[in-house]
Amino acid sequence: MTCCSFVVLAIIVALACIDCACVHAYKATHYSPTQQVQYLPVSPYGYVGPQPGKSQLFQIVNEWKYLDFEYPTYGQRQKSIANREFIAENNLPLGVDFYKDRIFITTPRWKDGVPASFGYLPYPPKEQSPPIRPYPNWESHGDPYNPDCTKLISVYRTQIDDCNRLWLIDSGIVNATVSLSQVCPPKIVAYDLRTDQAVVHYQFPADQVKQDSLHSNIVVDVHKDRCDDAHAYVTDVWRFGIVVYSLRKNRSWRVTNYNFSPDPVASDFNVFGLNFQWLDGVFGMSLSKAKTPEEERVVYFHPMASFKEFVVSNSLLKDESLWPAKAQDFAKYFIAVGERGVNGQSSTSAIDRNGVMFFTQVHRDDVGCWDTKKPYDAANLHRFLEAEGNSTLIQFPNDLKVDNEPTQSVWVISNRLPVYLYSQLNYEEINFRILKANANDLVQGTVCDPRSYVHPQQHLVPEYLYH
Repeated sequence: MTCCSFVVLAIIVALACIDCACVHAYKATHYSPTQQVQYLPVSPYGYVGPQPGKSQLFQIVNEWKYLDFEYPTYGQRQKSIANREFIAENNLPLGVDFYKDRIFITTPRWKDGVPASFGYLPYPPKEQSPPIRPYPNWESHGDPYNPDCTKLISVYRTQIDDCNRLWLIDSGIVNATVSLSQVCPPKIVAYDLRTDQAVVHYQFPADQVKQDSLHSNIVVDVHKDRCDDAHAYVTDVWRFGIVVYSLRKNRSWRVTNYNFSPDPVASDFNVFGLNFQWLDGVFGMSLSKAKTPEEERVVYFHPMASFKEFVVSNSLLKDESLWPAKAQDFAKYFIAVGERGVNGQSSTSAIDRNGVMFFTQVHRDDVGCWDTKKPYDAANLHRFLEAEGNSTLIQFPNDLKVDNEPTQSVWVISNRLPVYLYSQLNYEEINFRILKANANDLVQGTVCDPRSYVHPQQHLVPEYLYH
């Protein structure tokens, strides 16, 4: 074949592939959808790349300079951009979750131009920076300017339970960072992940939503042998309460306690050279494990603006008759169990099957752990990325989950949120990451390892919590 023949053939192939190229042009990466990307493991000290002879704990699953969405057609994406329904730089990932072959990711409508506030990514990944696929489909997401409150408006976080259901909290708030607008009541929605059909849709009553409430986190209290008797706990981070929803009753009530309030000392943040004050109240929650449906569990919780961890029995939260009538009588049963120290603010936390709690450290750009069978003190807390130098692997870890897989993993999303809110992200750099690590491997050889020595002097949780 002559040189000219090669040129003609190349032109024909190029013309034949124009449509294909257009379809994939909107993806938030230059990788082809079939290209296999090598994901480098990272050491506990944040160095990305191979380190012979050293433990490599965290793996970067996906990372982005900016987010994109998978539209049905290239033309629809272009129309969305032209109408400013999609503004790439206004989209920020917040929550993360995992189920079998899908990573779930939330993108609240902090600003204009967020086309869908909840989506998923395929796993294992075929691209380093894949576009988000709206979940369960595009039609389930509402228009914030013409809101249909039966649809998803602004999803903050999710929780996957032991009954193959994904629960989410939809705040109903748009433009929270600019001019807060409560366009729909907050609601809980749950999907059966085996069918992707909605099985719960519950709007909060007006008397449980305060002026400037922000419902931003959810955990689900249920046993796999009694799936119809679930309780969801939802934090109101700005008005310092927990809304408890009973699936069996299809009703909710609001729990209050003084330990849900922020600590002024912990409200001052210095991150990425930015100084700001967040008076965020009760935020992170995690549940102890139960072997039977009847076994009592404890709920660990903490405000975002706090260095402390607290605990309460789930039986108190689930007893509707106590709230609000007997709130003062039972206030003393919400107790502090220990402190993480200065700059120990945490957003979310989760507990694995071995009773190990993993928690974010937003001020330290780190992830910590604690074996819940041991006292909550400095000697029994461990940080994985605490290093001989500053790590840039995780920059503001905003959400953390422990999945329900046979071999459990810890999932973390980092998103440089303060820079997004108070400065300007550099879209030539990696801004967002999803990471995972084997839960058992993470704690091996640390004070969080359940197989290590248990302190004999005291039991962390007061006896009343187990009666």
